[in-house]
Amino acid sequence: MTDSKADRMKAALREQRIETPSWAYGNSGTRFKVFAQAGVPRSPEEKIADAAVVHRLTGAAPTVALHIPWDKVDDYAELARFAADQGVGLGVINANVFQDDDYKLGSVTNPDPRVRRKAVDHLLECVDIMDATGSRDLKLWFSDGTNYPGQDSIRKRQDRLAAALREVYDRLGDDQRMLLEYKLFEPAFYTTDVPDWGTSYAHCVELGDKAGVCIDTGHHAPGTNIEFIVAFLLRAGKLAAFDFNSRFYADDDLMVGAADPFQLFRILFELVSANATGPDSGIAFMLDQCHNIEAKIPAIIRSVLNVQEATAKALLVDTEALEAAQDSGDVLGANEVLMDAYSSDVRPLLRELREEMGLDPDPVAAYHRSGYQKQIETARVGGTQAGWGA
Repeated sequence: MTDSKADRMKAALREQRIETPSWAYGNSGTRFKVFAQAGVPRSPEEKIADAAVVHRLTGAAPTVALHIPWDKVDDYAELARFAADQGVGLGVINANVFQDDDYKLGSVTNPDPRVRRKAVDHLLECVDIMDATGSRDLKLWFSDGTNYPGQDSIRKRQDRLAAALREVYDRLGDDQRMLLEYKLFEPAFYTTDVPDWGTSYAHCVELGDKAGVCIDTGHHAPGTNIEFIVAFLLRAGKLAAFDFNSRFYADDDLMVGAADPFQLFRILFELVSANATGPDSGIAFMLDQCHNIEAKIPAIIRSVLNVQEATAKALLVDTEALEAAQDSGDVLGANEVLMDAYSSDVRPLLRELREEMGLDPDPVAAYHRSGYQKQIETARVGGTQAGWGA
């Protein structure tokens, strides 16, 4: 690698921003049990404090996403000031219309107009919160769907969805956006109202420029070519957000890169090829994962490093050689160019970059040496720990 190539890679990596989610710092588990850990935050402020530690050690996670009502406070402007004092900002506001009993048959697509009104009012409340925090993005994920054929009209549910999205979209400020996430199935097993990128894309096109698709790595059928979806949406100008995580079968709560690091590299290569990994791309990159059996803060730090490593490998691809092989129809030659980059060890470059940024070259080891884990385990005694659903 030439010095100029290394400098270009470092410049791109310095700009990379990976948001961490408040809920990743709380207790979580399987569908059978939530596992408590010592030192888990008891308030949004303590979640933000943990997120600030991740940013100080990695230099790449300057914002934390909130989930409402899990992170509900009386004064969101004050919460934003608290975050700034900690050295981070408040990022995406995530709505929750999937945990109330009223939402058993859906939220914005529910056949009951009272329930639909309740759900839309919550989404509008989230926009009010964005106004107070200065957040740019509202992220919407709907568990809405049906379990049985004939349970409800598929077309009418799409009409209800479109009407709800339109009302919320029209409430957005000039500099605010709507991110529409999708998921193949679960908890609805017959139809899901936003099951794939095509459905999300169609609604976002209908809404306008302030609506974009959010891709979540774990929300696809096994074998789905996610990098194709990335490339398509980049070309269409509708890729607004990307949630990183990992999956082995049917959920998305494992650390990014755990199940298929080669897939992560392929996705990042499409983003790098479009010069879309930095803040100027407008794409909101976030970890969307929970840590059930592993220590939370080290797992989040490791996840940020995994994304950085995949990005560095993607930046290492010899694009001139790749294009020459592609243009000449050299199938194996083109594949070899990609595999050479993927097989390279970029960790020395990343350690060097961190030292240049005044960071410890090994953020995970730095965390363990910091004593922060012992500090929070000692201080956070009593009260109610944050967790899934709280």
